Amino acid sequence: MAAKLDQTAESICGPKWAIARDLSVYDAASASSGKVSADRGPPMVWPAPFGRDLTKEEAYIQKLDASTGASLKLTVLNPEGRVWTMVAGGGASVVYSDAIAAHGFADELANYGEYSGAPTEGQTYEYAKTIVDLVTRGTPNPKGKILIIGGGIANFTNVAATFKGIIRALKEFKSQLIAHDVKIFVRRGGPNYQEGLKAMRLLGESLGVPIRVFGPDTHITEIVPLALGVDVKKTTASSVLEGTRSVQVGTPPAQVEEVSVPTEGGVGSIHKDGERTQPNDQIIRFDTQSGPHSRPAFRPFDETTRSFVYGLQPRAIQGMLDFDYSCGRETPSVAAMIYPFGGHHIQKFYWGTKETLLPVYTSVAEAVSKHADVDVVVNFASSRSVYASTLECLEFTQIKCLALIAEGVPERHAREILWKAKEKGVLIIGPATVGGIKPGCFRIGNSGGMMDNIIASKLYRAGSVGYVSKSGGMSNELNNILSLVTNGTYEGIAIGGDRYPGSTFIDHLLRYEADPECKMLVLLGEVGGIEEYRVIDAVKRGIIKKPIVAWAIGTCAKMFATEVQFGHAGSMANSELETADAKNNAMREAGFIVPNTFEELPEVLRETYQLLVKRGSIVPKSEREPPVIPMDYKWAQELGLIRKPAAFISTISDERGQELLYAGMRISDVFKEDIGLGGVVSLLWFKRRLPPWATKFIEMVLMLTADHGPAVSG
Repeated sequence: MAAKLDQTAESICGPKWAIARDLSVYDAASASSGKVSADRGPPMVWPAPFGRDLTKEEAYIQKLDASTGASLKLTVLNPEGRVWTMVAGGGASVVYSDAIAAHGFADELANYGEYSGAPTEGQTYEYAKTIVDLVTRGTPNPKGKILIIGGGIANFTNVAATFKGIIRALKEFKSQLIAHDVKIFVRRGGPNYQEGLKAMRLLGESLGVPIRVFGPDTHITEIVPLALGVDVKKTTASSVLEGTRSVQVGTPPAQVEEVSVPTEGGVGSIHKDGERTQPNDQIIRFDTQSGPHSRPAFRPFDETTRSFVYGLQPRAIQGMLDFDYSCGRETPSVAAMIYPFGGHHIQKFYWGTKETLLPVYTSVAEAVSKHADVDVVVNFASSRSVYASTLECLEFTQIKCLALIAEGVPERHAREILWKAKEKGVLIIGPATVGGIKPGCFRIGNSGGMMDNIIASKLYRAGSVGYVSKSGGMSNELNNILSLVTNGTYEGIAIGGDRYPGSTFIDHLLRYEADPECKMLVLLGEVGGIEEYRVIDAVKRGIIKKPIVAWAIGTCAKMFATEVQFGHAGSMANSELETADAKNNAMREAGFIVPNTFEELPEVLRETYQLLVKRGSIVPKSEREPPVIPMDYKWAQELGLIRKPAAFISTISDERGQELLYAGMRISDVFKEDIGLGGVVSLLWFKRRLPPWATKFIEMVLMLTADHGPAVSG
């Protein structure tokens, strides 16, 4: 008999596992003493991938990953390899590895890794420093080395902030990078990507290392053949790259305006009749329906969908409301927040240029009793509390759909949630998901990214293509690709990368099949699991009849000499059946439209869409201008578009960034260099680093004056 321990359950079972490994508890004397409740054994040590030990660098990143809510992964495949990657996103990291292997460079691929989940600048710096250190070790290769800093279009990660950490690491290894003739290729999109890419370009001018920089107008893996020196014109993907380099003609301009102070109609402004505009005049109140909306089972979201957001997530909620406004919805999609750890209160959000109020409740029961029109919950509870909060939501028959955002939910909890949800007929999306989006209707949390990406990908109105994937970042890439080669997305769901998702590929594809407005299906699978075979069976049996374009990422896995856990927990093949190649071949044989490589996916999508248009199945509609949504003041300030005089000035410390600064010195460097109390005082009092003899004198003075003594005590 064999059993597998679930690492995500360590917070619950860790003490029990430790006791079980302490053999003394099985002694007769110990057994007679009663129940053993103390954590007596050594801590659980999780094994390295089968067949090898963790390197020092892998162990360090694993420790760093365990201490943060972000995801940081590193596997060293070939320390002598020439091609190194630093990719943001679990799905994107696999796609880049696939592309490198597809071009014949699998034996030169040095590592697999990914960073995601909005790591801080400091965490990104530590991650980047570890990889750059590995890149620049040993004897320089005569052919030089390649570092690919790639990623999909981020949903909520501030690209510029993470790039600051990477830039710090690259500057630190400037001479080593030059000595090893390292060439760097960068591709990224998402919040504040323009500033991040600009910083990378400027770094290339000063670092002395070639850095080529690309944005989301470049196909996600197009930088791979450029970096490897492959002649793209000779590849089958060459036609794909034509026509997908920039935003399609006819796309409305960006939705953000210059931030300006309103001169008329603002609070305090005087009207012709002498009255002033009052604060409440800027607040919009909505008339909501008294009961739930009626919609078919295959369409859980429409333009009337209303939701609760579990947890205080003002940024995600504002994004949902901005999306609603751009779609022309009559009411906000968020009815209220649920936050058990605070009292009842009201929070204010923007609705276009004006504001609206959303209540915050302490329990699901209270929220449900006051909002009968809500049938969706977006649950941002942590991996430790999502189980209890989800079971609480499932007690109410009014709730028909739950999106679970948390990553690392214990597998037993995930399976119990799935079983209870099926019993009650509730659709679960997640866990470990960014959610999904129904263009023109409803957005789950941060799905679709920032508003500029929403507009560029035409998500403010419905298209004709329904897709399902595991990866949130790759969902953004699909939105982008579909807006360029088709009339856009009809609905897109990221089911999440954990081993036991609440809903699977087949659940959503069957919905799309039943929905007459959805004309074409897309499945982006991946290595690991067998869910794609359920879709294959449905196609063979004629249950799914609509054209379905599909691809399973992770084709590079077969070329690795060691077991690799990719970015998603479920991305590991336990049999030949679960490999990406086996899935792609099986889907092709069943009648799916399967490209030869991921790079060819856009062209295959274009051809399939144009065929449906030619048949008359899809009738393209003329584009409409989305409403302009002003940029938030805080975000505009972060982008450097506006400036404002400081309310107060501190010349010794600065806490505005992600890390506290003492006279320009990072607090992490204060501890790392162990400058001591005297060094800290020198920074705060004298605004500079004093020599060791001076800091020692300061410390002596402090020690002498710490106790005033009996002469001055009374």
